[in-house]
Amino acid sequence: MKKFLKLTSVLAFIVLIVFVLIRIPAIQDRIAPLAMVALLSPADLPEEDSLSALVCGSASPLGATDRAQTCIMVRAGDEIYIVDIGDGANRNLGRWRIPMNKVQAVLLTHLHSDHISDLADLHLATWIPNRKSQLKVYGPQGVEFVTRGFEEAYQSDYFFRNEHHGDEVAPLHSVGFEPITIDLNKPIIIEKDGLKVTAFEVPHDPVKPALAFRFDYKGRSIVISGDTIYSENLISYSKDADVLFHEALSMNIVSMMEGFTKRSGNDLLSKILFDVQDYHTDPVDAAKAANEAGVKHLIFYHLAPAPANWLIEGMFVRGVNSIRDDWTLSDDGTMVVLPVNSEEIKISTID
Repeated sequence: MKKFLKLTSVLAFIVLIVFVLIRIPAIQDRIAPLAMVALLSPADLPEEDSLSALVCGSASPLGATDRAQTCIMVRAGDEIYIVDIGDGANRNLGRWRIPMNKVQAVLLTHLHSDHISDLADLHLATWIPNRKSQLKVYGPQGVEFVTRGFEEAYQSDYFFRNEHHGDEVAPLHSVGFEPITIDLNKPIIIEKDGLKVTAFEVPHDPVKPALAFRFDYKGRSIVISGDTIYSENLISYSKDADVLFHEALSMNIVSMMEGFTKRSGNDLLSKILFDVQDYHTDPVDAAKAANEAGVKHLIFYHLAPAPANWLIEGMFVRGVNSIRDDWTLSDDGTMVVLPVNSEEIKISTID
């Protein structure tokens, strides 16, 4: 007991000394560069040639959560594409030190606010590293209204930053967006350097068209569902894909929330919870779709509601294990890497 008390006293003394020392300016100046190295070092992205995807936003607008709203970063070789950019997603990209000068384009599945709200911040993050041209934004009909609205809202911001930093940092010739409306009669929207990106329609009524995307790169493939109900078209385009990112709404949990809010007298929220159930996919149905498509690995994203603890996680994926084995419930930072010339599927979490 005496030894324990002595050890505790020594540790407490050491903590006190450290606490005092880090308040001395000279010590702070010595320590700060070490912290800066950690903050400014490049992201821990795969070095081998691969097709990879990073969940930069796993949540939906439903439920209180500290997760970002829907966003997936796809990396083919050294080039980066951002699929949807919901609230908080750009902050995650910055926190993970993603090389924003590698971003080639943004692909929007549809124009709901939780898929576009961080577009202005993403524009800034890619423009200031001296982007050579306007930020390409692929999307359904109406995408030009979205980009024009952001440009008008941020017109003064663009001017002020250019006046302050000059063309070397914030060039006006590359400010703003280049909207590209996707024509589903020409589904291959990008084809370069071994990468092919195919757009196709999924049902998310009354949103029309709602899009999904398939990325094929040197024999590896990733499909991103966007918002949809169970979809035969999605199954068709996902045939034999390595990974399917499928949105998921727990009908069980949401219906429980609906009943609770109704009994509590919150009729407006109760109606919203009722309405959202007819244009999203339950995890069990998403697992069935993945099986029918012959997908090797299924990742649930755009989670409604995003689980906040192990109890809700268990409820959210209830029944999935009886359908298939190879699946992941994503969080912000979930990453999948598909090395070329391989069948390996690496799942990890980025810090």
